[in-house]
Amino acid sequence: MSRVNGWLVTRAYFAGWRVVRLLPERAAYRAFQSIADRSWRRRGESVRRLERNLARVRPSAGEAELRELSKAAMRSYLRYYCDTFRLPGWSRERLVGTVRTVGDAPVRDLLARGKSVVMFLGHMGNWDHAGAWSTVELAQVTTVAEQLEPQAVFTAFLGFREGLGMRIVPLAGGDVFRTLLVALREPGTFMPLLADRDLSHNGVDVTFFGESARMAAGPAALALATGAALFPVSIHYDELGRGRHGIVITWHDQVAVPEGRRGAQVAAMTQACADALAGAIAEHPQDWHMLQRVFAADFEAAGAGDRDDRGQVGARTPT
Repeated sequence: MSRVNGWLVTRAYFAGWRVVRLLPERAAYRAFQSIADRSWRRRGESVRRLERNLARVRPSAGEAELRELSKAAMRSYLRYYCDTFRLPGWSRERLVGTVRTVGDAPVRDLLARGKSVVMFLGHMGNWDHAGAWSTVELAQVTTVAEQLEPQAVFTAFLGFREGLGMRIVPLAGGDVFRTLLVALREPGTFMPLLADRDLSHNGVDVTFFGESARMAAGPAALALATGAALFPVSIHYDELGRGRHGIVITWHDQVAVPEGRRGAQVAAMTQACADALAGAIAEHPQDWHMLQRVFAADFEAAGAGDRDDRGQVGARTPT
């Protein structure tokens, strides 16, 4: 049965890449919104997880408000997929013209001086759109891709991102941290890393919306080891009118390196990134595509042996 399910998922994704690009734009986005609404109405486990996460973002929200927020979040989540299926057919003008940036001047200055930059990203907006834009407007993206199942879909996503000009390091296999260290020592390396979930079991405990959560230590550790600058980055959707949309990429203030031992430095810098990300999510909660457990209390409630849905395609974890 698992092999059959894997085959069905694989065929569905490949069909999506082919068919969605051929549909008229408005029809394609309406179809994905319809899928989002059906999933939201069924209120399966992923939607319930999403609502539990959003309840931390909006603790004063009543049940009806929370349901409406999760509906908007599911529509944003499926918009990501529609964007991604259609992205290879976008012109450079469409790619660049649908991106607005905030706070990118310090990053541009560092790159111009040959300095490397690490970005701590959350699962917000459309990371693939941002990565493709960055590759043509700032510098080639070097990042990590989480191993997804089925393998054929993971391979297709890998080829898709490399086709957009990104340099991808698979998370599974080899010494990923060392590979990234070597890359960051190359002048002007631009390295965005999705980090609002710990996928390594070696993450950092942070306070996030007043609760304990665990986030990836990699961005801070890499910045400390190489001297690269560390910036929290958030992405949210931007309505452009006439049913069209773009994204806003925001670079928050560069994270300072505190005094202390390396472990304490990593923890403090990761907390600073979590704080910046929390502020962005609070402003644009519908664009936080977190359908997985991220808060410690939810892992404890599920049992220590259940590490959630890591590595599944439907989880939408692009790196």
